[in-house]
Amino acid sequence: MNAVIAAVGIMLILSLSRVHVVIALIVGALVGGLVGGLGIEATLKAFNGGLGGGATVALSYALLGAFAVAIAKSGLAHALADRALAMFDRQGHAEGGKIKWLLIGLLLVVAICSQNILPIHIAFIPLLVPPLLYVLTRLQLDRRLIACVMTFGLITPYMFLPVGFGNIFLNEILLANVSRSGVDVSAVNVTHAMAIPAAGMLFGLLMAVFFSYRKKRVYDLRKIEEVEQVSVRYNPMTLLIAGFAIASAFVIQLWLDSMIIGAMAGFLIFSLSGIVRWKETDGLFTEGMKMMAMIGFIMIAASGFAEVMKATGQVNTLVETSASWINHSKGVGALLMLLVGLLVTMGIGSSFSTVPILAAIFVPLCVQLGFDPVATVCIVGTAGALGDAGSPASDSTLGPTSGLNVDGQHHHIWDTVVPTFIHYNLPLLAFGWLAAMVL
Repeated sequence: MNAVIAAVGIMLILSLSRVHVVIALIVGALVGGLVGGLGIEATLKAFNGGLGGGATVALSYALLGAFAVAIAKSGLAHALADRALAMFDRQGHAEGGKIKWLLIGLLLVVAICSQNILPIHIAFIPLLVPPLLYVLTRLQLDRRLIACVMTFGLITPYMFLPVGFGNIFLNEILLANVSRSGVDVSAVNVTHAMAIPAAGMLFGLLMAVFFSYRKKRVYDLRKIEEVEQVSVRYNPMTLLIAGFAIASAFVIQLWLDSMIIGAMAGFLIFSLSGIVRWKETDGLFTEGMKMMAMIGFIMIAASGFAEVMKATGQVNTLVETSASWINHSKGVGALLMLLVGLLVTMGIGSSFSTVPILAAIFVPLCVQLGFDPVATVCIVGTAGALGDAGSPASDSTLGPTSGLNVDGQHHHIWDTVVPTFIHYNLPLLAFGWLAAMVL
């Protein structure tokens, strides 16, 4: 039994059984380390050594949570929610459909922009989504649909458009590693190579929006009112200061490449402006950090899990073993490479970290099987992107959960991970294989 298969399998089974993701990651890491021959001491050493890799993201989320609470205090996001709610109350169900599509479109556009135009990644979710939950609940919108919409916007742009995070993934990681492995990619249009897999993501989004989750779903409004202020006083000045704080936070984040400093600067602007009273600062900060605590701990545990997988040395073994099963068949070869990519990425939780691991083995294999450079780039890129959606430890699923579960009515595994796995990983697997065959 390969250690990666054992670890990821145990982690997924426990997660689907409603065991908390942090516990599932720890148990999966222990099983993987023991199966990989590390022993209990070496496994724990690797796991503890990897925890620091998730600390930066976890602290970033904690500070973003505090920043989100300050924004809620200003009333900026609530002004948008109140506008939508007023339209709904005035026109009733006749206007509800229009508002539904406006909110879905807003979240989709913001998620897409967070990868390319304004590369802030998941930072927008705890700021924008919680204040909109009351409206989404009044509209009886299925939160699984919203999770699918945001996950599409967090993944598809970077795997298709070479701008922002897409430039890092497609040019600096994908093309660079394929080239380093011996294939000339100078004539490869990376957008063309990834177009069919991206179409698979679009297919999954359309299925989620128009088929799977089109029906209404009822949530308890009282639970939202307990954790999220439904009625917030605001005026043009507080809205202006809030807009300035958000813009400052994003500019500082892009300038220093640090969500931590950006969120802290935004929170300080609220404190100095008087929107957040100085004596309330400590309480609000703690409240915001508690809101994001679960996501932070999952990310920290996921980093330890990934480090154990790497320490076993069996990620490469899995890739090499799958290569020996192919027997010179292009169709079987493409399918196995994509499946291994899915498994590895679900375990590591990051497409950006998976591509260098896969490229070293898959690129020579693609050459041996007769795939041209465009198809090779497509296979490696799709294998790397597979698993980002649908992984319990990926920030592309943790991000949507952080915004949708502030009132405890959105389960991370069954309401985010399973829907995104079904609607994105399966179509991406099919469309990626088709692309490898036709390119």
